[in-house]
Amino acid sequence: MAEITRQAGRIRIVSVDDHPLMREGIAAIINSEADMEVVATASSGREGIQNFQKHRPDITLMDLRLPDVSGIDALIAIRSSCPEARVVMRTTFNGDVDIQRSLKAGAYGYMLKSTRRTELVDAIRKVHSGLKSVPPEVAAHLTDNMSGEALSEREIDVLRYLSGGNRNRDIAQRLFISEETVKSHVKHIMEKLGANDRTQAMAIAVRRGIIQL
Repeated sequence: MAEITRQAGRIRIVSVDDHPLMREGIAAIINSEADMEVVATASSGREGIQNFQKHRPDITLMDLRLPDVSGIDALIAIRSSCPEARVVMRTTFNGDVDIQRSLKAGAYGYMLKSTRRTELVDAIRKVHSGLKSVPPEVAAHLTDNMSGEALSEREIDVLRYLSGGNRNRDIAQRLFISEETVKSHVKHIMEKLGANDRTQAMAIAVRRGIIQL
């Protein structure tokens, strides 16, 4: 964890990312702006929560995928102690399910790690002013997938076991249901995801953030 000397009048930011080069790059971009500064960085969700409590930043940039707790769990923990906290989720994934979960949990913004420098600082200023920030391409992706029927929790369980290479019989035993019920769930999964086979269904589920491999 690195700390930077506080300077008055700037937007104070805590950056959470488990990749050192990403943390350094973000800090360099933000600290080069006249109106903002990184006051602390963290490499894990728990450290991010601790740094938030210690520094009470104006904005927290939170990686979605972290080695201990997920970025969404860290977001929930931060907002449970400070409902007015402004957290922007960052990820390499453009999964609509992750976007929905983040926004439902209270994220003020959601951006891809491929975001350009100018878009990053503009998003920080926008969120600091009290507005939500979701890039147009992310919003469009979210809209495109919201029209479809969502998978049930049981269907997601079946999908996770499928991704682990389990057969219908194995899944039935693990979930304490019949093999015919598993087949029915698989059929509904493929219909809801618009997949032609199980392999395609898993690929779509991973891309959308429904499951993680």
